[in-house]
Amino acid sequence: MAKHVLFVCVENSNRSQMAEAFARLAGGDTVAAHSAGSRPSGVINPKAIRFMRELGYDLSTHRSKSLDDIMLGNASGIEFDAVVTMGCGDSCPWVPAKRREDWALPDPRDMDDDGYRAVRDEIAARVRDLLASLA
Repeated sequence: MAKHVLFVCVENSNRSQMAEAFARLAGGDTVAAHSAGSRPSGVINPKAIRFMRELGYDLSTHRSKSLDDIMLGNASGIEFDAVVTMGCGDSCPWVPAKRREDWALPDPRDMDDDGYRAVRDEIAARVRDLLASLA
């Protein structure tokens, strides 16, 4: 049975999108990865698309989603094995889960290329660690 993991940030356009992508890459069929935002921007940041493309992942196929969309889509009552917030503090509402973490990652939106890659790579490492701990 797949582990259900949700990554949440405010806009769902950078950090949480990359985390969802890394969970899909690393988890394969063993993980049902989702991401959402408390106030979604409606778009994926072009930098996120570009820097994930460097790793062979096409983030342009994703869409920025509302946390309400995820919760309505979860009408069957699936309990998330993990909910991870990206450092959005009070802007990210509580979502029921067996495990909750806040990674307090800086928003890379306005960072230079090296800074953006550093946040991307930190997300990748944390996602791998999270999935290993859920196995």
